[in-house]
Amino acid sequence: MDNFDFEEERIKQEIQKLGAKRVLIQMPQGLKPKATKIAKIVEKVGALALISADPCYGACDITTNEAADLGADLVIHFGHSKLVKHESVPTIYVETRALANVNEALEKALPLLGSYSKIGLVTSVQHLQTLDETRKFLVHSGKTVIIGEAGHVGYAGQVIGCDYSNVRSIVGEVEAYLFVGGGIFHALGIALSTSKPTIVVDPYDNRAFSVSEAAQKLLKQHWACIEQAKNAKNIGVIIGLKPGQKRVEEALKVKELIEKHGKTAYLIAIREVTPESLLDFPTIESYVNTACPRISLDAPEKFAKPILTVNEFMVASGEASWESMLKKGLFEN
Repeated sequence: MDNFDFEEERIKQEIQKLGAKRVLIQMPQGLKPKATKIAKIVEKVGALALISADPCYGACDITTNEAADLGADLVIHFGHSKLVKHESVPTIYVETRALANVNEALEKALPLLGSYSKIGLVTSVQHLQTLDETRKFLVHSGKTVIIGEAGHVGYAGQVIGCDYSNVRSIVGEVEAYLFVGGGIFHALGIALSTSKPTIVVDPYDNRAFSVSEAAQKLLKQHWACIEQAKNAKNIGVIIGLKPGQKRVEEALKVKELIEKHGKTAYLIAIREVTPESLLDFPTIESYVNTACPRISLDAPEKFAKPILTVNEFMVASGEASWESMLKKGLFEN
């Protein structure tokens, strides 16, 4: 467990304080190999440990319904900050901060930032503790650093897969964004939400790179999906069944708008939105997704039919322009 802080002592204390007898452990895919070690910690305190093997994509995907079915009286959710306002089963969030050093990757980012002088600094919850060090490094390098705080997520400068309000709150003040964290997922979200150059500082691989080219490629793919969806007569409206993705009222509004345009709408309730699951409805020609907007956004080519965010559907139906959607943000439903 050397790469992350699993807050082992806090876990023990919380279980004892709550008197929990049966604990469900939930982790995203990258942390699951550590689940058995956490289970041993839970059982040493005298509670029964259960490990959720289902996929977990974020704090919106909290496993409280399954916990209730299993008779668990506590969920320990790793890797994310709290998102759902009220859980049906008591839940502890272990943010699992990364212990990786960012200095080497930061040095490599400077040439990519080039002449940009005003930088928006962004990260995921795992690297929030590095923001101050990164800010000082950039300031020492002659940059002006701005960290957004829109009040929608837990921390200033934080992004989650479906909420880029912090970066959008400073879009008019910065020339480029610097994201501290692993992979391309969140950085693509920043670039797509702001149309600004976005550089990744990856402390795991000690590298820095731009996602601007990948973001432009995705925008072209989504424009093609919108154009294809314009001709659809039978449209499925996806309702997510995960606690933080269930937007029934929004789905009903989309259905009403579809029917206003003389087309047929079908409400599809589903927990896991996969390309395979949608193949069961051959007469549906396109989908509008009111669940997690990232489901199809990063890889639209995986789906046999166009699957649009609500904002993209507004463009396809003629209710909004492509330009206005980009200003609003692909993720802002």
